[in-house]
Amino acid sequence: MTKVSIVILNWNGCEMLRSFLPSVIRHSQGDGIEICVADNGSTDHSVDILRREFPSVRLLLFEQNNGFADGYNLALQQVEATYVVLLNSDVEVTPHWLNPLISYLDTHPEVAACQPKIRSWHNQTVFEHAGAAGGFIDRYGYPFCRGRLMEVVEEDGGQYDTICPVFWATGAALFIRLEDYRKVGGLDGRFFAHMEEIDLCWRLRARGRSIVCIPQSVVYHVGGATLKKENPRKTFLNFRNNLVMLYKNLPSDELRSVMRVRCVLDYVAMLVFLLKMQAPNAKAVLEARREYAVIRSSFTAVREDNLKKTVVRIIPERIKSSILWQFYVKRRKHFSQLLNFNE
Repeated sequence: MTKVSIVILNWNGCEMLRSFLPSVIRHSQGDGIEICVADNGSTDHSVDILRREFPSVRLLLFEQNNGFADGYNLALQQVEATYVVLLNSDVEVTPHWLNPLISYLDTHPEVAACQPKIRSWHNQTVFEHAGAAGGFIDRYGYPFCRGRLMEVVEEDGGQYDTICPVFWATGAALFIRLEDYRKVGGLDGRFFAHMEEIDLCWRLRARGRSIVCIPQSVVYHVGGATLKKENPRKTFLNFRNNLVMLYKNLPSDELRSVMRVRCVLDYVAMLVFLLKMQAPNAKAVLEARREYAVIRSSFTAVREDNLKKTVVRIIPERIKSSILWQFYVKRRKHFSQLLNFNE
C-alpha cells in the first residue's frame, strides 16, 4: 500500500505546475510515495504539459471545475494511502520536507493531521499569511496563526519552532491520515473554496483527534494564486463559509450569542470596506450574509450530526476571547504576545 500520496489540485495553472511541481518531484522521492495532480477541468494546456513534461506524475482528470473542496474529495476517492498531502500548486517544498511529518504521525496515533511551517515564497524570511506556523480560531470564528495576526505577518526567527497543537492546519499543505479524512466526511463541497479546511479540522478536533504544526518541515507558499486577497468573490466565500462553519460546529449554548455578535462585526466590516472605497467587497459581505440566511437550514442535519459525534466540547485552540479585541484594543500584534488566550 502507498505510504504517502501527495495530491495537487490544478485548474488552469500550467505555469504554476512548471514552476513548482519540479521541487515536489525532486524532494519527495522514496518508496511508497506517489505524486498525483488532479486536474479540475482545465481549459489551458495543463494536461498536455503534465503528460509531456511530468510523466512520473499520476494524473487524475475531472471534466469540470469542482472547486477546492469537492475537487479534493473526488481525488481522494481515487487514492489509497496511509497519509495524503493536500498540496497547493503554488507551493515550493524543501529537501526532506516529508520526513518530519511522516515520523511524527507514525509515532503519534492520536494525531489526525499536521502541517509544515509555511513561509512566504515572495519573502522567504517571513511567514506566509495562510497557515504560518499553525492555525487557531477565536470565539467569533476569526482565524489566526502562530506568526500571523490579522494582516501582520511576522519574520521567522525560530520563535515558533516547537511542535504545537493547533486548531486547524492550512489547506495549502495539509498532511492527513486518509482514514480520518474519510471518517469525518472530508471537505464540505458546498463551501466550494475557502474555510473548508478549518471546518474539516473543527470536526476532527471535536471528535477527539489532534492536529499539530511540525515546523521542522518547511515549505514556501506564493498565496493568492487563484483569487487575490481583494477579490470580492473571495470576500464573499470567506464570509459566507465562515458563517456556515460556525453554524455547523458551534455548541448549542453558544450559537445564538456568537451569531448576534458576528452580525454586528460583519456590518462593521462592510463599513470599513466602504471607508476604504471598496464598495464591491462591502457588497460581497452583505451578499454573503443574505445567502447564509437562505442556505442555513440545509446544513441543519449536518450540524445535528456534528453535535451528536462531539466528544471534546471545549477545544483549547479555540480561544474564548476576540482576536479583534486582542489586536485592535490590546494592541497585541504578534502571537507570542497572546500570553493568556482567554482573558
